Amino acid sequence: MNLLKIIEKNLIASYNKMAGERDKLRMSEWKKGERDVFERFILKRASKNLLEVGAGTGQDSLYFQELGLEVTSVDLSTEMIKLCKEKGLNAKEMSVFDLEFPDNTFDAIWSLNCLLHITKEDLPRALHEIKRVLKPNGIFYMGVYGGKDSQGVWEKDTYNPKRFFSFYLDEQIQDVVEKVFNVEYINIIPKHIIGGEQELSFQSMVLTK
Repeated sequence: MNLLKIIEKNLIASYNKMAGERDKLRMSEWKKGERDVFERFILKRASKNLLEVGAGTGQDSLYFQELGLEVTSVDLSTEMIKLCKEKGLNAKEMSVFDLEFPDNTFDAIWSLNCLLHITKEDLPRALHEIKRVLKPNGIFYMGVYGGKDSQGVWEKDTYNPKRFFSFYLDEQIQDVVEKVFNVEYINIIPKHIIGGEQELSFQSMVLTK
């Protein structure tokens, strides 16, 4: 089994176990602010449909659906997809590396804290797959923790199995995404705003095809 499959297998096991706990979590105010930024892009372009990659419990998907968008939610975790469906979402188990949609399907794509579980070697392939299903001039939100240069299993992780994370310096992540997308908006949210024991900043981007 190659590294990518091992990472995905462990993520599925971890998130299946934690699905119920994660469904109780509520979005931080600073994350809501970044979602509001993307919402303004959606309204400006009169987007009709949206794909969430790494939908988790479906809270963001539900928010966008209540805005009037036709939403599709995908995630690796069976238990997360169950929670999405319980919220009335069109949800499917799917990997970002194999999005089972035709080219140019979606006006908007949202991915919050999903792509940081991908190795640095594989991230460009994931970005190209997202680009493939995004319509011309479509918008893609990508939000990940970063601010340091590292990748590997997080040894302090409380999830079991422990999860794999890739983190980029701010200029590194911008360089990676600019090879695939146009950058319309980027905001680096510093550690002191994130708060808690978080040692990382947050890299928030709106990208276009």
